[in-house]
Amino acid sequence: MRRRDFIKGIVGSATAWPLTARAQTASKVYRIGLLSTGQPLNAESIFGAAILRAFARRGYMPDRNVALEIRASGNHPEGLPQLAKDLVASNVDVILTFSYPAARAAKDATATIPIVATETGGDPVATGLVKGLSRPSGNVTGVSDMAIELAPKRLELLKEMVPTLRTVAMLWNASDLGMTLRYQGAADAARTIGARVQPLGVREPEDFDDAFASMVRDPPDAILMVADALTGLNRRRIYEFAAEHRLPATYERASFVREGGLSSYSPDLDEIYDRATYLVDRVLKGAKPAQLPFEQPTRFYLSINLSTAKALGMIVPAQVIARADEIIE
Repeated sequence: MRRRDFIKGIVGSATAWPLTARAQTASKVYRIGLLSTGQPLNAESIFGAAILRAFARRGYMPDRNVALEIRASGNHPEGLPQLAKDLVASNVDVILTFSYPAARAAKDATATIPIVATETGGDPVATGLVKGLSRPSGNVTGVSDMAIELAPKRLELLKEMVPTLRTVAMLWNASDLGMTLRYQGAADAARTIGARVQPLGVREPEDFDDAFASMVRDPPDAILMVADALTGLNRRRIYEFAAEHRLPATYERASFVREGGLSSYSPDLDEIYDRATYLVDRVLKGAKPAQLPFEQPTRFYLSINLSTAKALGMIVPAQVIARADEIIE
């Protein structure tokens, strides 16, 4: 999607934006680069809408006081380095990224333009984006999605719903260091509850057929999908496989549960993007990323799809339903 199409979508929904943001008159137009894997952000998508709401709360409106330079790699993550260089060449004031590979590409492309990273793979220190959370150093700060820390809770939830759980199949993008670390964290958590891990790393869409065939040969008791652009783009294939083979599946995003997944335990997306735009705002007002601690979310949501549970022949325990923040029926 081209930038003008994105802006057109925003203008079309402007009546939903806060009046304070729409009324603001800016003396300066800031240039913000948005770099992501997968499909380009747009005003109609969950993630695009969330980041636009967050910018609006800070008083930033595209084509009024901010110009958004949007770059996305689609199904070709190998193109991220050149997209990051394009943003650097376009003289943006700050780059906001939406995945570990995007943050890595931006960091490799510039040591001077500030970078605010989100969806960093769970551990921005282990992946080398920053030297520490409290003192990031360099030109990168951001908000972690705490995926590694949340893995035990996701698996404990799965164990509660599937008491006979012995084997968990884990799907993740093996080409992404951040996702691999998330898989390893989830695998460690699975072992603590006595479950065997069936590792199913994928690198391209064609690999999902092999992953499904592996689960047919060696049926697991449940599936955990590590969410990134690759697995997200192929998520409906996972829903369909899980439904056909009556496999409970847990995810890292509530949106996947609304689409048919069984469960998720996830950070609040609005909070992550609100804190990310706060950091962008601080940078635009002169703060250095090295002086802005890498933040962590504080709000988390448990989502359960009871319709999916019923189709799988499962009865979700009452104590799980009582703890859920979102129930889909």
